[in-house]
Amino acid sequence: MNGKLLAVLALLLLSAALSQGRALARMGTELRCQCIATHSRFIPPKSIQDVKLTQSGPHCKNVEVIATLKDGKEVCLEPTAPWVQLIIKAILAK
Repeated sequence: MNGKLLAVLALLLLSAALSQGRALARMGTELRCQCIATHSRFIPPKSIQDVKLTQSGPHCKNVEVIATLKDGKEVCLEPTAPWVQLIIKAILAK
């Protein structure tokens, strides 16, 4: 009886380990930079609806600034552009 209990327990542990491995593998593919290229030309603040700032981390080595325009388009902004830095300072001051 101990052998059956041990076999069932081993099967449960193996099943749990395999399912967690798949979840981690799937999570690893989702951790990536969202911006392939950045836009550095000035965009009038009136046409920007929202700005999302993502710090660098294990998912991406770059700081990412993603602006959602009023027409629904998302644009990756160049974080080193002076006008983008002003927007970031305004966001962080709020």
